[in-house]
Amino acid sequence: MNEANTAVIRPGKRFDFQAYRAFRDAYELELAKSSVHCLVVDLQEVQYIDSAALGILLLLRDKALAQNKMVELCNLHGVAKDVLEIANFHKLFKIN
Repeated sequence: MNEANTAVIRPGKRFDFQAYRAFRDAYELELAKSSVHCLVVDLQEVQYIDSAALGILLLLRDKALAQNKMVELCNLHGVAKDVLEIANFHKLFKIN
């Protein structure tokens, strides 16, 4: 994917319901850009993730797919990696 067509969103250390509004605002801004074809969620900073964050990622995926855009997850580690693996997100998202 061309980097010019890719937007990166980086949640903070706690990716939970409290992060929802800021994360939604960030991805809606990027989805609105016709030049963006792929959204990459960089989880490098995430130290805590809960079920609300899983729902947030699924909402993003649904909205992106409705616009023929892709969502990728990257830099999974620690608890975030464990939670996403248990939830079988590798079947729903491209993970780098």
